[in-house]
Amino acid sequence: MIQRDKQFADQSSAEIEALLKPALEDAPMAVQFENTLRPRMLSEYVGQDLIKKNLGISIDAAKSRDEPLEHVLLHGPPGLGKTTLASILAQEMGTSLKVTSGPALEKQGDLASILTNMKDYEVLFIDEIHRLRPVIEEVLYTAMEDYCLDLMIGKGPSARSMRLNLPKFTLIGATTKLNMLSSPLRARFGHVFKFELYTIEDIESILHRSAKILECEITVGAARILAQSSRQTPRVANRLLRRVRDYAAHKGVTIITEQIAMETLASLGVDPIGLDRTDIDLLKVIIEKFQGGPVGLSTMAAALCEEQETIEDIYEPYLLQLGFLERTARGRIVTKHAYHHLGLPHNSSLL
Repeated sequence: MIQRDKQFADQSSAEIEALLKPALEDAPMAVQFENTLRPRMLSEYVGQDLIKKNLGISIDAAKSRDEPLEHVLLHGPPGLGKTTLASILAQEMGTSLKVTSGPALEKQGDLASILTNMKDYEVLFIDEIHRLRPVIEEVLYTAMEDYCLDLMIGKGPSARSMRLNLPKFTLIGATTKLNMLSSPLRARFGHVFKFELYTIEDIESILHRSAKILECEITVGAARILAQSSRQTPRVANRLLRRVRDYAAHKGVTIITEQIAMETLASLGVDPIGLDRTDIDLLKVIIEKFQGGPVGLSTMAAALCEEQETIEDIYEPYLLQLGFLERTARGRIVTKHAYHHLGLPHNSSLL
């Protein structure tokens, strides 16, 4: 009976593997395509000059002493290149990169399995490190400081602790919410860097580089239009470039011009400063239904049929940065800059 079940399992696995073979063969190409736009060396990385300078010095010093790079914590808004920089650091140190995320590490054994299989000077990248469970953090303390792993084996009176020696590795953590990281864990990072939003000029440089990799020609004016609509974020800029390239191919055009860029943005519902339909709807709801505010977050979420966390974490930060929205003790208020951008009179109600 067991033999028959084993044969059935082997046969099922073979069948599943045969069914998935085309997808598995195509997957590396898809991943490779997504990663083609990522720079591989520190010299190719555009922007974040202060971070690059300090990391370059630390990399040279670590290499000269034949030591691993000190642990690095990267924090800032999403899409600014934290994962890319982690990959570059491993490349610059001449070692490999292992990638995981905070939510993926559920038990101490998950982290122990990764750390014990690492080699000297290898880099472990933990994305969303602020979502690590406290029990995982406690394991990281000794791993980061002493390159040891303290584990408890058994329960009750028979429980005992065991210490495992680990290779000298480098931990790179990335987070969008530094305040959610515990102080003991933050203190164990030798480098803590905050990512700033990119300048329009840096975004243009990224777009021209990406256009060459994607084998599409883009004019200076078109690159400037896309850069101004990218929310000063490279990930958004590259996404817009791909959509413009698709639109140009649909129109049978080989060069991405200003006209093609503006038509694509209009079809996507993105305005010249990067506001999309949801951003504009959020502003108009406050103006039209609540006379410009103040209005509470829960009321605004109900009016937009959105979750409060979605509004607070995704839509509000860019509107606050532009000065289109204010957070007050009484609620959210739309500023006169938003009225001006939308072409609406500031001191009158649209009801």
